Amino acid sequence: MADHMDLFVQDEELIGRQHNRFRQTWNALYTATSRGKRPEGMSIKQFVSGGLQFCEHLHLHHSIEEMHIFPVLAKKMPAFQKELELLTQHKQIHAGLEQFQAYLEACVNGERELRMSELKALMDCFGSVLWSHLEDEVEQLGAENMRKYWTPAEMKSMPM
Repeated sequence: MADHMDLFVQDEELIGRQHNRFRQTWNALYTATSRGKRPEGMSIKQFVSGGLQFCEHLHLHHSIEEMHIFPVLAKKMPAFQKELELLTQHKQIHAGLEQFQAYLEACVNGERELRMSELKALMDCFGSVLWSHLEDEVEQLGAENMRKYWTPAEMKSMPM
């Protein structure tokens, strides 16, 4: 029985690590925009590239969730059903993320000059919903909550 319960904890830890990487990258970008300067030793190209990688990774992460994981979870868990909180948060995050990404791409293409205050304003548009989402999802996918809905056998067959 303990081995089966470890499966719940292992999934919770994996999700926590993934979300912590998003938090760390966000914090590095946001700190730089708040201070109005890039981290020491980081070129503009590296900074913008880091921001674009954040966008790509978050988009990929959410695409996988929406296509492969949430439909399975939605069978038993209301929080993952269409138009409820977690999916609505994805839409809100991506509305801001798309603007953030477009701004960074314009900087890469030479259409805009990177201005930290402008980048910070774009981040402020979706930051609070992103942070709430990261917390809400970890709570919903936590071992204690998952045990309410799924058996260990069902957990083994999940696409996570």
